[in-house]
Amino acid sequence: MSDEIAHLTIKECTPEALGSVDFVFSGLDSNVASDIEACFAKASIPVISNAKKYRQDPNVPLLIPEVNPDHISQISSQDGFGWIVTNTNCVAVPLSLALKPLHDRFGLKNLSLTTLQALSGAGYPGVSSLDILANVIPFISAEEPKIAPETQKILGLLNSTLIERPSFTVDATCTRVHTFNGHMAAVSCRFSTKPSSAEEVIQTLKEYPNPIANMNLPTSPAQLYYLYEQQSYPQPRLHADCDKGMSLHIGRIREGDFFHINFVCMAHNTIRGAAGGAILNAELFHKKGYLKQI
Repeated sequence: MSDEIAHLTIKECTPEALGSVDFVFSGLDSNVASDIEACFAKASIPVISNAKKYRQDPNVPLLIPEVNPDHISQISSQDGFGWIVTNTNCVAVPLSLALKPLHDRFGLKNLSLTTLQALSGAGYPGVSSLDILANVIPFISAEEPKIAPETQKILGLLNSTLIERPSFTVDATCTRVHTFNGHMAAVSCRFSTKPSSAEEVIQTLKEYPNPIANMNLPTSPAQLYYLYEQQSYPQPRLHADCDKGMSLHIGRIREGDFFHINFVCMAHNTIRGAAGGAILNAELFHKKGYLKQI
């Protein structure tokens, strides 16, 4: 342990013990996050949370800045206290980024996906080496039920302070694979309006008007979408760290027989899907004047 870390003072996680703070990043376990985050919000201290507890609260934004920045106005309904905003699940991040332009243009009806999720997503100490070496584990506890409601909330339309969620169906299978960083999803979509071709889908992604592109947020990636023609891309080992781990990588965009369009998407799970996403949320709130000038 470095001296810098070894000499840090550990304090009780309460507003009173921490004194004057501008806002809080919360990476707490969900079992304790609920009460602690609420205490800070009630003390008029904004909370940017990576825990799942408040993701489905109707007054709490579930935020991806490039997808639903307008949802930040939901904090006005949080009883006049400090506010809470949450990151989404680490799979729902790349999924929602990929689906946003397509849902806006074609309207999602049915969605099926299988994820290939990296070991770092399991946290520490993670998955036993004897379980995962040269193996795939076809189940991740409590992961699959998060994907549909979180993706629907993110892609919903804001009506006053409430989200009108789209009604598309989602079938998800979540697996753990022997990679270190980068969650991948193989996705199949049916739409209300069938795209004329895979090329139309590619062009739709290329033309997506990123709503934060001109805000100069430090953590925002230089290029939001990387679209690959190579059939063997994207790959976590090659692409997860591009643009400081904040970009989305999409490949194998092709027409299907039952589903209209199939594709593979991948993003860095602990950066884009967690810590980096939280920092980007804070930068957006600061830019919009919701955080103190620091």
